[in-house]
Amino acid sequence: MSSANMIITGAGKRFGFHLAKFYQQQGYQVYISYRSHRPQIDELRALGVDCKQVDFQLDDEIQGFVDHIQSHCTSIRALVHNASDWLPDNNELSPSQTLSRMLQVHVQAPYQINHQLAPLLRAFNQQHGQCADLIHMTDYIVDKGSKKHMAYAASKAALANLTLSFASLLAPDVKVNNIAPALLKFNDYDDEAYRQKTLKKSALGKEPGWQEGIEAVKYLLESVYMTGRTLHLDGGRNVV
Repeated sequence: MSSANMIITGAGKRFGFHLAKFYQQQGYQVYISYRSHRPQIDELRALGVDCKQVDFQLDDEIQGFVDHIQSHCTSIRALVHNASDWLPDNNELSPSQTLSRMLQVHVQAPYQINHQLAPLLRAFNQQHGQCADLIHMTDYIVDKGSKKHMAYAASKAALANLTLSFASLLAPDVKVNNIAPALLKFNDYDDEAYRQKTLKKSALGKEPGWQEGIEAVKYLLESVYMTGRTLHLDGGRNVV
């Protein structure tokens, strides 16, 4: 939909970057947050993407991002929460600090942003007669747990639960769903041994690429009857 506004958090690299680039090229006006500047930010800006540096560890910066969106948009077609922090439990922080950091990024920030931008999501429905979309990027380990990333897994599970609450709260104007990926794309620095070990965790045994995630977002935006649900993009890890 030409000129419709899409908000994507954490779009400075990897999936968020490719999603932002795709939808900007489809005619949307994309607004992103990013934590650290990378060359990809310059590429997005050259395409016309509105890029704002935000540290989701800080409530005032979250509020600054909300204020920025409210000052530029009269409605929002889609809001995708992609910002994430992959922090193992074995790190230099205390267990309390680790959990607080994970909850801040994966729960506090989306909760705060969703409540304040809900009127703009509802406004899209009122203006176009079409549901807006709120999408939370969670993780396949929400249903599995993790021995090494307990705080991360717990915070993503809390985000998945927020989906249920916001789906009820914002219906029928806004559809609210999760996308729960496992592997989409390896990092360049991942060695061959790690790649082979990871591929064996799924029934399909493949690296699907960013387009798999983009197609999942497209499906949710085009659906007229799906809310409060999760799309699992894990290659069948549940059956291995």
